[in-house]
Amino acid sequence: MVGVPLARRTKKRPRPTRISAVLEYAAMGWPVVPGAYPLRNGPRACSCDRLGCPDPGSHPLSPAWSLQATTDPAQLTRWWQAEPEAGVILPTGRVFDVFDVPLAVGLSALTRIDTAEAHPGPVAARGDRVLFYVATRGNPEDEDEWWSCQLDCDPATIEDTPGLRWHCRDSYVLAPPSTLPNGQVTWLRPPDGRPLPDPLRVLEWLAD
Repeated sequence: MVGVPLARRTKKRPRPTRISAVLEYAAMGWPVVPGAYPLRNGPRACSCDRLGCPDPGSHPLSPAWSLQATTDPAQLTRWWQAEPEAGVILPTGRVFDVFDVPLAVGLSALTRIDTAEAHPGPVAARGDRVLFYVATRGNPEDEDEWWSCQLDCDPATIEDTPGLRWHCRDSYVLAPPSTLPNGQVTWLRPPDGRPLPDPLRVLEWLAD
């Protein structure tokens, strides 16, 4: 039997580990903090201490997550060595905000953005949701100009986009390669080093 030439053999690319992804985010200046993760066996669905957790594997491990989030590689390495399966939580409203939309809306908008050869910024898929990472407004002088979003809130001023969540200050998102009970959070468009897009421009695509 003739062997397959070495040059033609294909090697499977190793899947990124949690800690490698976490350290890449930190190197980009994105603070990270550990999250809970879904349990495959046993009576509990989530690694947190809450019985009957309503959102397994989709929230930070500590209520002090906002203060703990860091870009320090030594601290991040200690956390993920202790909990290798911990979810990857990224606070929003610091380096970026995130538009969180239903899957159909997100994929449709992404197709239109690609057709227009525009820059969508980093885009992730999380179950039946699509997450668009955009530039943050941070802390504007006019507080009425921006607002702080809880994870189950909808912007009252965005009536044309039902189901849209705007994660900014005091909020967070679950980032790749975190695990959900029904799959994994993945990048549709990974960060590529380019500046994040203007949120109002992306919002126009989502509301179109």
